[in-house]
Amino acid sequence: MKITDVRVRKITSEGKLRAYATITFDDQFVIHNLKVIDGKSGLFVAMPSRKTKSGEFKDVAHPISSEFRAIMQEAILQAYEIADEPTDTQEWEE
Repeated sequence: MKITDVRVRKITSEGKLRAYATITFDDQFVIHNLKVIDGKSGLFVAMPSRKTKSGEFKDVAHPISSEFRAIMQEAILQAYEIADEPTDTQEWEE
C-alpha cells in the first residue's frame, strides 16, 4: 500500500494537540482526523478514535504492524514540518 497524499492542518491550541491530518492510500482510501500530538517524547500521531459507553477511547482505524505505523507517522510528521502556520481550530472541517 502506497501513501499517495498527506494533508496537515496546524491549529492553535492551548493543549498538546498541534494539528489534524488526512492520509490517502493508493489514491483510493482516505483516513481523516488523525491528530499530531506534542507528547513527553516529542511529536507523535494519534489515530482517529471514538469514546465508548464506558468512557474509553477506541481507535476506529489503525495500522496492524508497528512498521507501517512508523511509515505513516513519518509521512505525517514530514508534512507537519512543512505545513502552513496554525489556524483557528474552528476553521477545520471535513
